[in-house]
Amino acid sequence: MSGNGKKSSWVIYPIGSKPHMGLAFLLGLQQYLTMFGATVLIPFIVGGAMKMPQDQLALLISTMFFVSGITTLLQQSPLGNRLPIVQGGTFSFLGPMFAIVGMVAAKKLGWQVMIQQVSAAVMFASSFEIILGYTGLMGLIKRAISPIAIAPTIAMIGLALYGIGAPWMAGNWVISLTTLTVLVLYSQVFSRKSKVFLLFPVLLAILTGWILALIGTALGWIPKGNPANLADGIGLIKAAPWISFRPMLPFKWGFPQLNAITLAGSLGMLAGYLGSMVESIGDYYACARMAEAPVPTEKMISKGLGAEGLGCFIASLFQTGNGTTSYSENIGSIGLTHVASRRVIRAGAVIMLVLPLFGKFGAALATLPHPVIGAMFVGMFGLIAAVGLSNLQFVNLNNSRNLFIVGLSFFAGLSFPAQFNAHAISWGTSGSLVNVLGAILQTILTTGMAVTAIVAITLDNLIPGATKAERGLEYWESEASDEAWEKAEAEWAKMAIGEEIPLSQ
Repeated sequence: MSGNGKKSSWVIYPIGSKPHMGLAFLLGLQQYLTMFGATVLIPFIVGGAMKMPQDQLALLISTMFFVSGITTLLQQSPLGNRLPIVQGGTFSFLGPMFAIVGMVAAKKLGWQVMIQQVSAAVMFASSFEIILGYTGLMGLIKRAISPIAIAPTIAMIGLALYGIGAPWMAGNWVISLTTLTVLVLYSQVFSRKSKVFLLFPVLLAILTGWILALIGTALGWIPKGNPANLADGIGLIKAAPWISFRPMLPFKWGFPQLNAITLAGSLGMLAGYLGSMVESIGDYYACARMAEAPVPTEKMISKGLGAEGLGCFIASLFQTGNGTTSYSENIGSIGLTHVASRRVIRAGAVIMLVLPLFGKFGAALATLPHPVIGAMFVGMFGLIAAVGLSNLQFVNLNNSRNLFIVGLSFFAGLSFPAQFNAHAISWGTSGSLVNVLGAILQTILTTGMAVTAIVAITLDNLIPGATKAERGLEYWESEASDEAWEKAEAEWAKMAIGEEIPLSQ
């Protein structure tokens, strides 16, 4: 049921609903698998840049999942915004990470020092997000953000990873197209007849692609070296330990030294935090809209960002080589599974805490083929882009001023990263202040949602020619209130364990 008290046509299990624990953990496992692709990809990028040994890379992947479980529970606590959002690694930190790795490599130091210095930069810069969040300063910025700005920003969250979708599917078109086809059938056709397909379309689509790849590998249909071939994964499973508590250990790769690299890296990492916060604000709006909940309030946005800052601090203690942020993949899964329950998110977080301790289970998940992940990205990130655009229904699109801002911000968010990814900014010598400033600007200009948000927010607040109603602000201001959330929470509290909201016909 939505915050306006009307029967929902989308959500089966609303935010405050309480599915039976067995079902909650099964739905939570689906959330775990939904985030698997990006959560594995980020450690692969980090570990590859640092040239980490394979066994240490496996430990880094397990650590990332473990930290995601902790930070997801933190966001669900009174310290966070309590929206049904999973926390995970962020691509916004990769630019500063590469800069720090380059500075350490220039001194001919090893990968241990690299991850120590990256973690130190994440730790010191996390105070920036913690302060902006919990002081309420970032929440005040919400007053300057209208649907004209937030719609393209959310859409860019979905469009930013277009380079992973079809290119990963191309590794094996038979496996990937089959996975994408069954995802469409399960979520849009079979779900109308079967509750199993209604609740678990993502999980079933992943299993279908995975099993098909396993059969193709066993029968020799998929040649060795093909991204869908699982032969190497079997060896990885055999080599993995049954139980390992190393993901739980802080500073497992040593304590960082405080030096010029730490200072320069921390300043550069601020750009990563800026991009992450812009993305998270967009995620909060997208999540609430997906869940048919009221618009997030300033207090919720502030607490959410503060909790993400704390999560980044925790990630630095466990040395993930990255921070944590809200996960767009799992927001997209709300639209496919019709499940937005906090209980499900908490159950998924518990799974993320426990399963990384079982080395062989994590290794088995690591065999998930890239063509399957690429197909899931096409389905889920496309849905996120569409949800972003749906915010334009509150905007007067007959106003040429509004169309101009939306179009320009969209194009800038796509075009500027294309330019600066191909031609990186390089100012001054490595480690100098000018070079650090260049790294900050480089990170911003290569983050599509950051460029889109900055352009849209700036133009929307400077260019005259539209009333608050035409900009969509009147609707948001009327919906984003503590009273709206109190009413919604009261409705959800009346639900019995296992009760669901029936879909309207």
